[in-house]
Amino acid sequence: MPLAQPGRLWYYFHIMGFCRTARHAEKAPCAAQAKRRSTVQGIYFHIPYCLSKCRYCDFYSLGGSAAVPQEYVDALLRELARLRWQLSGAPDTLYFGGGTPSLLRPAQLAQLVDAAQPAAGAEITLEANPETLTPALLHGFLAAGVNRLSLGVQTAFDESLRRMGRPHTAAQSRKALLWAHKAGFANISGDVMLALPGYTEKELTATLDLLEDGGCTHISCYLLKLEPGTPWGEAPPERLPDDDGAAGFYLSCTDALAARGYAQYEISNFAKPGFASRHNLLYWNCQHYLGLGPHAHSCLGGRRFFCPQGTAQFLAGPAAYQQDGICTREDYIMLQLRLSAGLSLRALEHGWGRGFSQRQMAFLETLCSHGLAAFDGDVLRLLPQGMLLQNSILCELI
Repeated sequence: MPLAQPGRLWYYFHIMGFCRTARHAEKAPCAAQAKRRSTVQGIYFHIPYCLSKCRYCDFYSLGGSAAVPQEYVDALLRELARLRWQLSGAPDTLYFGGGTPSLLRPAQLAQLVDAAQPAAGAEITLEANPETLTPALLHGFLAAGVNRLSLGVQTAFDESLRRMGRPHTAAQSRKALLWAHKAGFANISGDVMLALPGYTEKELTATLDLLEDGGCTHISCYLLKLEPGTPWGEAPPERLPDDDGAAGFYLSCTDALAARGYAQYEISNFAKPGFASRHNLLYWNCQHYLGLGPHAHSCLGGRRFFCPQGTAQFLAGPAAYQQDGICTREDYIMLQLRLSAGLSLRALEHGWGRGFSQRQMAFLETLCSHGLAAFDGDVLRLLPQGMLLQNSILCELI
């Protein structure tokens, strides 16, 4: 069974987002869908405000914002109260994503954390950009309940940051990491953007050095994705690495992080022992989560839904929610194969009534013989080379 060569478009599609297969989707177990209340394990709060919009960004966000209006926080609180009847139990994770959530004031964060009523020991993550942070703010965020910081460093080269439209410098990233540790944060993640224009191994090494020296316990590494409607999507920058070059940087990154003690646990995520993102694992393990805010997605009781509204409509309220399908067997296979822990065929058969066909089992042997996967008779794990070919592999398995 031939394996297609990796290509930029499909690779980014699977590295950065969720796929939907065109084949018949098998429904989630009926018992899960019959529940009127779900034990929510995580809540995501979308904060769409940004100082400026990066040239590659297609996330829903509003540039030109120096703060988060209190009316937006009030709208999030309104929606949390509206949807509370669907939920039971205390969430084990809260995640503030954006946008630039570090534009929130500590008092606003405290309002949202208190209203969410997280479980004792919950993981509470705040995404932050280096240029927005001060020692006083970091102390305030910690006091508000945040115990995990996700810092948008991207690269240690200022020229690349300027080209991307990022408003911070490498020096500000170093200072933010220092301040975060002094404030008391012990769980800090750093984001890295790979395969930027003119990218080199030197830039990759310098960026990983900055994060490791800054005490990051978790690192997320993404290949640059050119999206329609963004400045770079409409006018791609010069000197972008080709497909083979981009794949090479990804593999170099996985090797370098392993040597530094960061274990890969998902296609784009690496962590020191005990520091994997508990919130993001909810997504990849098909667990229950609620998303609040414009364009935020949720999955409760085996069904997905999202808020398609823009910020103005969301503020006016009440928010509208649109169904986005059910959790399928295909979703489960794809999400589990994002994880280094892999896909258990026993769990697949138990949850969905069937495993793989004889032809598909033979394909697993082909993957292993090419060094793309490991299979112990139950668990299929994609190796880094196999993760680069995830799309072609999934076409054979779903």
